[in-house]
Amino acid sequence: MPTTTPPADRAGEDEGMARRRFLSAGAAVAGAGGLALSPSGAAAGTAPRRPNILWLVSEDNNPFIGAYGDAVARTPTLDALASDGVRYANAFSVAPVCAPSRFALLTGVYPQECGPGQHHRAEARTPHWLRGFPAYLREAGYYCTNNAKTDYNGPFDPAAVWDASGNRAHWSQRPAGAPFFAVFNHDSTHESSMFGDWTPVTPPESVRLPAYHPDTPTLRKDRAHYYDRMSTMDAQIAARLDELEEAGLADDTIVFYYSDNGGVLPRSKRYCYDSGLHTPLIVRFGRNWAHLAPDEAGSVVRHPVSAIDLPPTVLRLAGLEAPAHMRGVAFAGRRGRPRQYAFSQRGRMDETYDMQRTVRDRRYRYVRNYLPHLVYGQHVVYGWRQAGYRDWQDLYVGGELDETQSHFWRQKPAEELYDLAQDPDEVRNLIDDPALRAVRARLRRALDAHLLETHDNGFIPEGSPLEGYDASRAPGAYPLPEVLAVAGTAIRRAPENLPRLVTAMRHGNEVVRYWGALGAVMLDAGAEPAADTLGHLLAHDPSVHVRIAAAEALARAGRTEHSVPWLADTLAHHGHHRVRLQAVGALRNIGGGARPVLPRIEQAAVQDTDGQVRTKAAHTAAVLRGEQPDIR
Repeated sequence: MPTTTPPADRAGEDEGMARRRFLSAGAAVAGAGGLALSPSGAAAGTAPRRPNILWLVSEDNNPFIGAYGDAVARTPTLDALASDGVRYANAFSVAPVCAPSRFALLTGVYPQECGPGQHHRAEARTPHWLRGFPAYLREAGYYCTNNAKTDYNGPFDPAAVWDASGNRAHWSQRPAGAPFFAVFNHDSTHESSMFGDWTPVTPPESVRLPAYHPDTPTLRKDRAHYYDRMSTMDAQIAARLDELEEAGLADDTIVFYYSDNGGVLPRSKRYCYDSGLHTPLIVRFGRNWAHLAPDEAGSVVRHPVSAIDLPPTVLRLAGLEAPAHMRGVAFAGRRGRPRQYAFSQRGRMDETYDMQRTVRDRRYRYVRNYLPHLVYGQHVVYGWRQAGYRDWQDLYVGGELDETQSHFWRQKPAEELYDLAQDPDEVRNLIDDPALRAVRARLRRALDAHLLETHDNGFIPEGSPLEGYDASRAPGAYPLPEVLAVAGTAIRRAPENLPRLVTAMRHGNEVVRYWGALGAVMLDAGAEPAADTLGHLLAHDPSVHVRIAAAEALARAGRTEHSVPWLADTLAHHGHHRVRLQAVGALRNIGGGARPVLPRIEQAAVQDTDGQVRTKAAHTAAVLRGEQPDIR
């Protein structure tokens, strides 16, 4: 039966129990601050003192901040906040894009635990007991507000999470005497701020371009403009902090500043490198709550911190225990063992599928590419609105880039390993370096354990009934260890492994069969000896996802007669929009072999009811007509 209750969890306890547990914990917190408490947890005639907690969130930015050592940045507010607080040098989002990251920030659970929540713009299938963590604070007497972004990638009603959510939500509206937890989101650094033309204030010649970027006027101007956007955001943070000071609440408030994910320049947002995942995180502890800080003001914490740690940290600071289903490690309040690793993932980005899993320790990043036959720089319409992507792509097509700058436009290796101390741009893949054998083995084990611990739903094709926290945990539904073994074989892209993949294609479980067929896709013409097995899957498999993978494998092996028309039929007629998206994605990946069905792809680009399917079909049609480069 599906899991219906959280393992060893308190999520279902009644409100009275939650309040009693809060009062007990709150007594300890308040006592640490020097307030004399009665046995009930309250000082005579008063409620227990609790800190206000303020989240100031920016969007899509790495630490382009003076306090992080950036000499070009103009961020006096954030620099001062770091001097008065604790700066976390190695903080990372759980995904290099906002929606799955915000799922984790709201729940304390990884989005891939509740497929399809790991994808960008999806609706996670959550267990009935999973709530946004502010609900626990509200039960304990906090007034909780969100101004204004939600984008939770899951079925969360803002009214069940927040006392107030929207552009007018503010901590000042709280009942007299109530502590607050307030979130303010600032979109001045969002990716959309890079769409257009401008004359930056920051001198373009002053910025440093990463090694993977060609040195073009466009990329220099864009990077300079982004420093301007960071300066604008810094002033917005200053205004929020001034509100706190003017209300006389700064000493009673713990202020968090962080970004929802990294970015936003080309090869940052959406990509599993530090450029897409490394975020600023600064926490200032008001004078009356300085004892909860992990170190003195102005200090720097260098062990990894993950965005998944924010919910349990806030609960601990409020005197509450985090529910057992939360995956994070509290990094403030009562001292605990710091985390060793930060885990992140990439799934579908808007209309384009990919799958990466990565682990970062204090020095190294290990990346595993589960779709290595796809280039890094797959076209994403929204991202390509940024001129830098188009500039970079044109130079690659024209043969004007060096090897480092060309790498983004090519297929991936199965694994990557980077030494961030020596290579902050992550351009030298050390996966085969014998000197790092022990590091490689350690990080592989850590990632494997994480995939199993979180029951990672990312291997289940989107739209399958097996997706979701409960469905994927039903006995026998999703044999993840077997799936990992087949996927690990597939990504090696070795023709001698084809017999193992054929065996997987005959497995009783559809996810195992799917990854067997995907392994054939990755072999291109090398899958020809499996054509009969693939043809049987295409004709008879009960899973449409397995049939899509089999059709693409056949087409890439040159067997297009039946496979390409079947994909076109699926694009035209299947009832599930994600299945149609996968069908047109397969046609895009096949390339020239899909030209016989170009009119049907053009029809989908105009008539499909789903915007992402229309977008993918339009780009696929443009490639097949020769209007866009066929980068595969």
